[in-house]
Amino acid sequence: MSAAPLIARAVLLGAPERTRVQLSPDGGRVAWLAPDGDGVSQIWTSALDGTDARPRTAAKRAIRAYCWAEDGRTLLHLQDRDGDEGFHLYAVALEAGGVRDLTPFERVRAELVATAAALPDTILVALNRRDERWHDVYRCTLSTGALGLDTENPGDVARFIADARLAVRAAEVILPDGGCELRVRDTAAGAWRTLLRVDGDDHLRVIGFAADGDRLFLETSSGSDTARLVAHELSTGAATVLASRPDVDVADVLLHPTRLHVQAASFMPARTSWQIIDADVAPDFAALQALGDGDVSIVSRDRRDETWVVALQSDCVPVRYYAWSRATRSHRLLFSERPALATARGSAMRSVTIAARDGLQLPAYLTLPAGDATQPPPLVLDVHGGPWTRDVWGFDEIVQWLANRGYAVLQVNFRGSTGYGKRFLHAGDNEWGRRMQDDLVDAVHWAVERGYADGDRVAIHGGSYGGYAALAAAAFTPRLFRCAVAAFAPSNLVAMLRNRPPYWEALASILTRRVGDPDADGERLRSVSPLLFAERIEAPVLLGHGANDPRLSQDDSPQLFAALERRGADAILVSYPDEGHGFVRPENRIDFFARVERFLAEHLGGRCEPLDGERVPGSTAIVRRSGGFTPPR
Repeated sequence: MSAAPLIARAVLLGAPERTRVQLSPDGGRVAWLAPDGDGVSQIWTSALDGTDARPRTAAKRAIRAYCWAEDGRTLLHLQDRDGDEGFHLYAVALEAGGVRDLTPFERVRAELVATAAALPDTILVALNRRDERWHDVYRCTLSTGALGLDTENPGDVARFIADARLAVRAAEVILPDGGCELRVRDTAAGAWRTLLRVDGDDHLRVIGFAADGDRLFLETSSGSDTARLVAHELSTGAATVLASRPDVDVADVLLHPTRLHVQAASFMPARTSWQIIDADVAPDFAALQALGDGDVSIVSRDRRDETWVVALQSDCVPVRYYAWSRATRSHRLLFSERPALATARGSAMRSVTIAARDGLQLPAYLTLPAGDATQPPPLVLDVHGGPWTRDVWGFDEIVQWLANRGYAVLQVNFRGSTGYGKRFLHAGDNEWGRRMQDDLVDAVHWAVERGYADGDRVAIHGGSYGGYAALAAAAFTPRLFRCAVAAFAPSNLVAMLRNRPPYWEALASILTRRVGDPDADGERLRSVSPLLFAERIEAPVLLGHGANDPRLSQDDSPQLFAALERRGADAILVSYPDEGHGFVRPENRIDFFARVERFLAEHLGGRCEPLDGERVPGSTAIVRRSGGFTPPR
């Protein structure tokens, strides 16, 4: 079998043709994100039967998330300016037309708190208008745009939660030891009291209130290694475990859209599995198996719970969305995220388990390039960001792109990743650049020893924490990796912790517990900061940098590049003046991936689609190479 045909970068890595499909509350319309003529993702809507499809926004920067307001006539979305994370909340009026900025305040970050079927003309939004470190809750009337303070933050609340009538009645507080305190009150005007408190080892998060307002649904690992789904009665204090597994945390919870009781919960060991709690939905989940081989999730429902939008996730095929009729238990295909890939030959993603040097079992995913290889292929170790997240099974555009170029791709849920219980999570505390890094090294040796990869041709690639891991690999295991790609990556941990955004104040104790204190732990943090060990970096390095990144010091990547350039190392710095912590503009995203592809081909020998000219047309890339500089056109 020959290698799979080369798939164009724009097809694999451009904006999905249709994604994030959401049903209107009355079930009559469907919305989705799709690129406009310039490739910028906008909100589109149509009738459920597909007629009257049209864009509803004309944003200059890609819209990445949105939701329906409960009035069914308004769509809500957040948008920042060139990646600065100063999000404003916008309302898109479907009947009257036009887009309004509901939070038109400079240097203020908005977060949507809640909508409610009982109050369709009202939403709750959080703003750090009074104090940039803390968000207060404001009540907004959609029809008029009127905005008024609802709940003031006392100076320690990370998140407020409202009940079914938009009364703010729960608050999550991150404690100085990294634990969590859950406060509740009986009415919006009542006094706050502590309901639960857990220490820094435990996970506690509110899913939401039941319709009666007396029960809270929680994710908590209190009394267990893994996070369980629990119903907690406020009046009696009684707690009931609704769903749990001993090996993994609860991943997703399905609540009835108006009755607000739990219907099902999902767990993700290697792939997604569902535990049914409400027998009413059991026949639906059983019948959904007919959609095909893949993992099912319910992404949207109408208010009457008669129609569902179901996503089918597979490893080789892009996500497909279906309209599911509960009355007839029948489905109709709505969209594929990337129909241009319908006939392309993807590469299967295998779930594997790797033993770390200290015996910890590391869940991982291995994707091999399609075709019969006579020799082990080159390997790209693709490291997830966070680090408090995890890799999952399913269609991953970056993984499929790398596999299509001829690389084996290994994704490791190293210690410190979430989803596998608190012991696994906290095994990563204070282990940046140490045992977390050892896990990645051990995974490479595992793949090479089993013949999955050529040990002389290994690259490491990642963004954010994954970018840090790539730089740490280049500095601390310099001969294991042929090259490293690091996007929006911290290279100086002391600077990262000292320069965190002000609105991360609520997370400060978690960062201290899991990463370190820049003063008390400065020596250890400096010992694992790649910037301070640039003289050890031997492999070529490609750095991606957003000039508006609010999470990193603005001179982080430029400083590392300068240090590498001074000693004549092989380094490339690609900066985008209109990006932040992540590359959103389609021209910039494709431009950076084109450079990664060329870089990997040069050093590992994989296949490469040429990049015509110095940059992708429309990209704002400013490129510095060791000994050279390429300004934007």
